[in-house]
Amino acid sequence: MATSQSKELERKKFFADPVMVTTIVVLIVFLTLFILYPLAILLVDSVVSDHGLSMDVFRRIMDMPSFRTAITNTLKVGFLVGILSALIGLLFAYVEEYVQLKTKLLAGLFKVISTLPVVSPPFVLSLSMIMLFGKAGIITRFLLHIYDNNVYGFWGIAIVQTLTFFPVCYMMMKGLLHNIDPSLEEAARDMGASRWKVFMTVTLPLILPGLGNAFLVTFIESIADFANPMIIGGSYDTLATSIYLQITGAYDKQGASAMAVVLLLITLFMFILQKYYLEAKSTATLSGKASRPRMKITDRSVTGPLTAFCMIVSLFVVMMYICVPLGGLFKTWGYDFHLTPKWFTQVFTKYKGFKAFKDSFMLSLIASPITALLSMIISYLVVKRNFRSKGFIEAVSMLAMAVPGTVLGVGYIRGFSAGVFRTGFLQSLYGTGTLLVIVFIVRSLPTGTRSGISALRQIDKNIEESAYDMGADSFKVFMTVTLPLIKDSFLSGLVTAFVRSITAISAIILLVTPKFLLITVQINEFAEKGSYGIACAFATILIIITYSAVTLMNVFIKHFGTSRAVEEN
Repeated sequence: MATSQSKELERKKFFADPVMVTTIVVLIVFLTLFILYPLAILLVDSVVSDHGLSMDVFRRIMDMPSFRTAITNTLKVGFLVGILSALIGLLFAYVEEYVQLKTKLLAGLFKVISTLPVVSPPFVLSLSMIMLFGKAGIITRFLLHIYDNNVYGFWGIAIVQTLTFFPVCYMMMKGLLHNIDPSLEEAARDMGASRWKVFMTVTLPLILPGLGNAFLVTFIESIADFANPMIIGGSYDTLATSIYLQITGAYDKQGASAMAVVLLLITLFMFILQKYYLEAKSTATLSGKASRPRMKITDRSVTGPLTAFCMIVSLFVVMMYICVPLGGLFKTWGYDFHLTPKWFTQVFTKYKGFKAFKDSFMLSLIASPITALLSMIISYLVVKRNFRSKGFIEAVSMLAMAVPGTVLGVGYIRGFSAGVFRTGFLQSLYGTGTLLVIVFIVRSLPTGTRSGISALRQIDKNIEESAYDMGADSFKVFMTVTLPLIKDSFLSGLVTAFVRSITAISAIILLVTPKFLLITVQINEFAEKGSYGIACAFATILIIITYSAVTLMNVFIKHFGTSRAVEEN
């Protein structure tokens, strides 16, 4: 009885707060219109024809040999990239957590390499791969004297995607390995087990659900990737590139919608498996933190091979990244290696570089604070408030993580250029910068929300309750109490949203109009033409922008973040 009365009192208190109710209504409308509606339109578009409900469009695309091949290609690449990325990510995480490295410089190098591709444009490594191992590649043509090497296709995509996505697995596995209690492994060692046996019988079973989780996350990222297969795929079609070509080449929007639904169903199935089974199982297997610091491995028979492998991967990644600025400085890649600033000059004089960087920078700058604030608000509602539509807000905001960018792009085309809203404000959004900003927000929202939820769960509820007891409304509590306490997560979300927005391509390549020039679209266009000098010049400047943003964020958090404030107190 008392419980039901307290719930009723809490519900009345909740609805008496107009700011809270308005915020929830606005969020539900936003998530419905810009995530659920485009996906629903895709589904309707693929099964509804002039004669009513029909599966003819699905039959038509499944009868296309090229599409069936694209499905097979996508799954093959996804499985290989998932396995390789999980294993390499585990190796780097294991070396950081378990191995005593000789120098701090080596440890710093491995850490940088493990995070480098996360904040770089998604197609940089594809450019480098072509310039190093293509027909005019420095390694293949000039060092190995191989003049007909074909870097395009399955192996090109697989290698590039593995190097791009293994840092995601590294970050996931690092936390799991860090939380293993060292006493479990030391007990097995004391009983005479070798390090290999300890790893196989103690460590691996504990992290196996997490390793499966890392595999699925990378698998989803791989099959949803558009930029790398577009640049280095050649004639090796994947689902993402097939959808793009179905619209831009065949002008078949309905067929593209059906293809997008097929890709969406695959990613949704994997996302549900990862989110609600393996992620939960991984959390249940390892809870809490290690009871004491781990004794690092110093045995050279173990540290030597592991360090050597990490060093080979690190040097390969460094070589790939050095290749990009050099490609923008050489006169003609593969033939004339005299240094020249002409490509960087032409970026701004001939190819409207100023407009491309201004448009990309401004749209990303507008989207990032909105994304960060929305992420924190959603996190706050999910963690700190109880209301009927809470599950809907959490599920839909996370759903965007499972939606490939190309699928979202097709959904926006079908939804806002020829959907239900044929007239009015929503229809007028199509082709505008506002719609591009909305796409950036939707694509970055899940990352910021996950970070915010993690940070908010560490805050004692009594801190906010005392502010409510003093008469503050929900808006004032959020702005003056909650947000300052999760300042680091907010700033991190803001910069992550900026980096993801300015390097985005898959979701916006189908939506951008001649009115806007975006850096990523320019790089993709010149790379497809084989104009690698211009593409590398654009990419180099973009890398400088993204790393400057990340560096500024780290400096700001170090000097003004929550942890700094706690230390001073």
